[in-house]
Amino acid sequence: MATQTPSRRQPRPQKPGKTDARQQKRKREQEDLQKLEAAVADLNPASTEMTTFADLPLSQPTASGLKASHFQTLTDVQQRAIPLGLQGRDVLGAAKTGSGKTLAFLVPVLERLYRARWTEYDGLGALIISPTRELAVQIFEVLRKIGRYHALSAGLVIGGKSLREEAERLSRMNILVCTPGRMLQHLDQTAGLDADNLQMLVLDEADRIMDMGFQAAVDALVEHLPRTRQTLLFSATQSKKVSDLARLSLRDPEYVSVHEAATTATPANLQQHYITTPLPEKLDTLYGFIKSNLKSKIIVFLSSGKQVRFVYESFRHLQPGIPLLHLHGRQKQVARLEITSRFTAAKTSCLFATDVVARGIDFPAVDWVIQADCPEDVDTYIHRVGRTARYQSNGHAVLFLDPSEEDGMVAKLGQKRIPVQKVHVKEKKKRSIKDHLQNMCFQNPDLKYLGQKAFISYARAIHLQRDKDVFKLGKLDLDGFAASMGLPGTPHIKFQKGEDVKKVKNAPRGGGMSSGSESDMDLDGDKAGTKRKRDKNEVRTKYDKMFERQNQDVLGG
Repeated sequence: MATQTPSRRQPRPQKPGKTDARQQKRKREQEDLQKLEAAVADLNPASTEMTTFADLPLSQPTASGLKASHFQTLTDVQQRAIPLGLQGRDVLGAAKTGSGKTLAFLVPVLERLYRARWTEYDGLGALIISPTRELAVQIFEVLRKIGRYHALSAGLVIGGKSLREEAERLSRMNILVCTPGRMLQHLDQTAGLDADNLQMLVLDEADRIMDMGFQAAVDALVEHLPRTRQTLLFSATQSKKVSDLARLSLRDPEYVSVHEAATTATPANLQQHYITTPLPEKLDTLYGFIKSNLKSKIIVFLSSGKQVRFVYESFRHLQPGIPLLHLHGRQKQVARLEITSRFTAAKTSCLFATDVVARGIDFPAVDWVIQADCPEDVDTYIHRVGRTARYQSNGHAVLFLDPSEEDGMVAKLGQKRIPVQKVHVKEKKKRSIKDHLQNMCFQNPDLKYLGQKAFISYARAIHLQRDKDVFKLGKLDLDGFAASMGLPGTPHIKFQKGEDVKKVKNAPRGGGMSSGSESDMDLDGDKAGTKRKRDKNEVRTKYDKMFERQNQDVLGG
């Protein structure tokens, strides 16, 4: 039986079209990119026909990210600024808080790098500078949402970790969201961080960056960057410092101001009121308001971190029936981010805060903003109330004013076209907590001690205010205020001459009185370590002695 010899195996032919498919894909991508470039070039930034993101010439990854994040309708500032940003123009934007500035610069950033076919090998392409860590985190979260379909890497540089730990990741990032001081430190010290190829620089809340004392850091940072970059600068208010920064960092910028023709400086959907309450009744009125709005989301602004801590601890012991949180600049970064996240997710809550949250941070569905302490100026007022009535939502704002502050502050609000109406608190809504606080301070020396520091920080803040038409320390009932806080007596305070409010507010930790620190003042206003001389005829009860058991010569930070 004859056997067949096996035939030689023929080589398997390559699947037809595999190489061609890759080439065709690249060709389609190139054609789509050319069409996108042409559409951007033909874009008319002055057109009012663009009302949704779908009307803009955007790449598929950006359009998909916006749709998945439920961003559809353009706000006024987005309608004006995004087309200019897409065309590579420098933009100086002025808009009210809550107007959607974040997307107005994030969309152009993503599109610029997409059209440049940016990859991890191209290095740092965009730098976004924010004044605070909290705002930087929120910008980064929005960037992650709308940029989820892009092949770009993004990082957050706000400190809280070792410089080396952050530096290990920076060289691989295409987009960085940062605070100015930390980023400057990396540009000076981190090897491998190259900004020579930077395409875009974004300065968000530029007025706040200047107010916080970062002008020198920003100027130095800009010197590290190439002059051929595109720059977007956004600010809620315009000042000389912001104008100087714009002149140094922008090239022939387009000015975008969407609220110049508005009849008011605040959103129309924001109801604004003020009440006149003597300083000794401030805490009673505040507690009564919270008890009357237990199903609401509330932010209460106070003038100092020590006041925030005292009011939070006091009200927490009183258990008003609503979750309480507190936020101030002396907390560690991890704690601040956790509290920010908790308040963002909460349906009902009351957050006691300093002006650390007054700018830019977007807390959803805030019903009430209560300014228990008068703001230092109208710009601060505008930023505080901007935490509610965001993105066309309704909101309410209430300002507490001592009778000595009423005429001056109401006049200044009127000059800035802010419609604020006076309301009266019904007697049945007031709840006296003075006796409760006295009992709590008697039983808890730590709370009493915190109250003494809060009293000093409040009086000192009033003393340092420059606007004496509004802030008149001599007309405040400080004795009554101390009693309303539950303190056994009014702490004595001595002020240094020539202190500057901005330097004090922005002073670093650990400084002495020369840098504006409160920590080396005792309750009598003398230097720590000295004791107040007592009057020989002064009568001291056993309760006075009990209150004095804790060392009052040292105030911890």
